[in-house]
Amino acid sequence: MSPDQSTVLVVDDEQDVADLYAMWLQNDYRVRSAYEGDEALDVLDETVDVVLLDRRMPGQSGDEVLEQIRARDLDCRVVMVTAVKPDFDILEMGFDDYLVKPVSKDDLHEIVEQMLTRVDYGAQLQDYYSLVSKKAVLEAEKDPDTLEASDEYAQLRGEIEELRTEVGDTRDELDDHDDFVGAFRDL
Repeated sequence: MSPDQSTVLVVDDEQDVADLYAMWLQNDYRVRSAYEGDEALDVLDETVDVVLLDRRMPGQSGDEVLEQIRARDLDCRVVMVTAVKPDFDILEMGFDDYLVKPVSKDDLHEIVEQMLTRVDYGAQLQDYYSLVSKKAVLEAEKDPDTLEASDEYAQLRGEIEELRTEVGDTRDELDDHDDFVGAFRDL
């Protein structure tokens, strides 16, 4: 999928933030913006490839919008871009990656590119990278003792190991072509 054919939906209740993200991305992608959850769901359709979603919004929260996106079974990647520090509750959420604000222009471009690469992966490989992303987010935000004491974290590690075996051949093939996959291999 070439970037000029890709559509990114930016959802943030802070209009200035949403507009800034849209401006940063508009030269490389088709960009739509929404300033609340209901509006996001109105403009979301099968042409959207990546959703950049604020987690805490009045009305429908980003968590609720995410649930609706997944319930619609749309083939898009969702990145939570939020000031909410992640906790173990993220393990139950169906996002593909999680960025904590403030986010730079380079970070935004990099995550969109990573998500566009994932669009072409099979469901099992997408699940694997979603779990690996959640693990990386938790490891960046939590101290090692808290992680080791967490049953949720232990379960996450087990799920990753299980999927790692199942997707191993596909991952190895992609490693030859995709720096993104190689970066996650070290995790």
